[in-house]
Amino acid sequence: MKAIKAILKSDSFRKVVCWIGSLYIRVVYLTGRWQVVRGEVPAQFWNSGEPFILCFWHGRLLMMPYCWDLSKTIHMLISEHRDGQLIARTVGHFGIKTAAGSSSRGGAKALRTMVKALAAGEYVGITPDGPRGPRMRASDGIVHVARLSGVPVVPATYSSSRGKILGSWDRFLVAWPFGRGTIVWGKPITVPRDADEAAIESYRLGIEKELNAITHEADELVGRSPVEPAQIADPPLAGEPEEGL
Repeated sequence: MKAIKAILKSDSFRKVVCWIGSLYIRVVYLTGRWQVVRGEVPAQFWNSGEPFILCFWHGRLLMMPYCWDLSKTIHMLISEHRDGQLIARTVGHFGIKTAAGSSSRGGAKALRTMVKALAAGEYVGITPDGPRGPRMRASDGIVHVARLSGVPVVPATYSSSRGKILGSWDRFLVAWPFGRGTIVWGKPITVPRDADEAAIESYRLGIEKELNAITHEADELVGRSPVEPAQIADPPLAGEPEEGL
């Protein structure tokens, strides 16, 4: 038993798992029938050499390497947690670079890396509900990256007619081979550099709304029941004690 646990924790084993994961993603894409909706949105940036911030929900991560023009350098914000590093190694097989960090750990360093990459004309990718959720609810971190860099946020998502929604916090969609898939792009959202606190919240909600809208659209296009965002508890009314206090 100890020997098995040692193998499972070994770096070599993880490398093999990530390699197999990348092969699976390729098989799903190559055996499927895929359409791209509003592909002209990212194309206008790629063709003109203008950077943007790609954003998509954590639960729609699996097939997103195939939304990208891999001739363009992109840095994905990936959690420093073990699971995040497995994701980083897997997408690394597609030539995607990573910036380690999250809203809870390593965030400042990752923010600097992303702003620097955007200033150099490269691209960054963020899952604004990762790595812990709530599901399909955007944090304000992506708004700050957009504000500091002056670069627009471009939402994207995918769905597939064949696959399974896992019971994980993000309702991760595992697409299966031989399905009918779609990649859907949303409208660019630019955050002004002088955005105040109220404006930042407004843009955060705008990004969240657009991502949820295109994810719903993608699911409907392939005949899949849409995944709903996590419910957010209402704040206590004035004068009411908060739970646990």
